[in-house]
Amino acid sequence: MSSPKEIEIKFRIADLRALTRALRRVGFKQITRSTHEMNVLYDLPGQKLRKRGEMLRLRQYGKKLVLTHKAKGKAGPHKVRIERETAVEDGKQMDGILRALGFTPTFRYEKFRAEWSDDKGHVVVDKTPIGNFGEIEGTPRWIDRTAKTLGIAREHYITQTYAPMFFEWKLRTGSPADEMTFRAVRTKGGGRESGGRGR
Repeated sequence: MSSPKEIEIKFRIADLRALTRALRRVGFKQITRSTHEMNVLYDLPGQKLRKRGEMLRLRQYGKKLVLTHKAKGKAGPHKVRIERETAVEDGKQMDGILRALGFTPTFRYEKFRAEWSDDKGHVVVDKTPIGNFGEIEGTPRWIDRTAKTLGIAREHYITQTYAPMFFEWKLRTGSPADEMTFRAVRTKGGGRESGGRGR
């Protein structure tokens, strides 16, 4: 199990190769190569978890399956929330258990994720259907120091999760896609964003 407290920020990646060079230059080592990841969010009738600011997610990263619950986050410059997760042996059985308990899938999103570490914290690089994003996870001071080293200003920190980011992207682009998957965005005519760093 990971640490129960998750502290992180996201940022938009303007230049993937430049970020990779910068990570190596400041002493990060790549832990995993870019690996396909599929995520399914579950909720109770009436979106009870979402309304409480909580999240229940079943994730498949390569062959690894993990069930995660995230509590309501605290407002601030970093996203801070209690996170509990456990490995899952059989994704279909876990889906069946959740459905039997009254949970239903509400949103799917996918990406290709590479993980980096300097033994003090983690940086992940995500290639998503709506653009490339990074995450920096560690202590608040380490996050700010790492962000500064990588040329990421505080005003470019993103503390949203991917679901609200996707729906904001839908409003900006007019895409009819209903999930953040490469197939949905590509086949339904959504415009993929690239370019400068985000908010």
